[in-house]
Amino acid sequence: MRGLLQLTLDFFDPPAINPSPPVPRAPAREGPSPPAIPLADALSPANFIHPRATRELLLGNARVAYEFARGKRRTIGFVVGAEGLSVRAPRWVALRDVDAAVREKSSWILRKLAETQQRHAKLEATRIDWKDGAVFPFLGQPVEVRLEPQHGFVGVGAVLDAGSGEGTRILRLALANSAGPEQIRDGAQAWLMRQARRIFIERLDHFAPKLGVKWTKLSLSNASTRWGSASADGTIRLHWRLVHFGMPVVDYVVAHELAHLRVMDHSPRFWETVESVVPDYGTLRKQLKDQPVPKW
Repeated sequence: MRGLLQLTLDFFDPPAINPSPPVPRAPAREGPSPPAIPLADALSPANFIHPRATRELLLGNARVAYEFARGKRRTIGFVVGAEGLSVRAPRWVALRDVDAAVREKSSWILRKLAETQQRHAKLEATRIDWKDGAVFPFLGQPVEVRLEPQHGFVGVGAVLDAGSGEGTRILRLALANSAGPEQIRDGAQAWLMRQARRIFIERLDHFAPKLGVKWTKLSLSNASTRWGSASADGTIRLHWRLVHFGMPVVDYVVAHELAHLRVMDHSPRFWETVESVVPDYGTLRKQLKDQPVPKW
């Protein structure tokens, strides 16, 4: 099989080269032998089902249903994403060879599917249930929503209690007790966006002189893949949901975009520029990547 096809892994790392060392054989003993796999796994095999699956295999003790498509390519490619496993193959490759290729890479595939499933479960655990008492992070600290229709909060529609220490603070929304999830979510989002603009302007004004640059315009972004961007004309775009993170992470992203007004790439010179104002940017960058953002 390996001689017939060149297998490509579309992302993530390749499988380990060195095989696992042999496991010493246990001495013979009386009585039944222990099962080869845990009983719980045998009774409840893992299932990884792609919503557009057209083929299915049993890999070890896991049922894997994958999306399959043919295309103008020269190799078999694997992609493990949020929905599951997708396999692409040239038109001339037989289906039995495709299945054989999947089995050959089963260890890598199962590991990536399990990691993706865990990430999804972790993200789902952060989903906000928009109701009276909903909790979400603001600058790294929990904020609890309270509906208080008797208050007008003229001009803003919401107010955050000053609070003390690191306990949960209260965001009081001027909404009826019968308000639905969308109304509560929209009220909280409007408040968060106002805070985001205020905080971003403050931090842009703080870091711009330190970096010797001048920003001209701030836009709040709702992009699905980028936390921020910078244009040569001085326009800065920052995702308003950055305010879920602590202030050090906000500062890193603000400094990152301002640094692009000096260096419009990610060369070593760019990272040196960021480091000049945010020395621990590496740690904060990892935190931004690893910490799940609440799911709305």
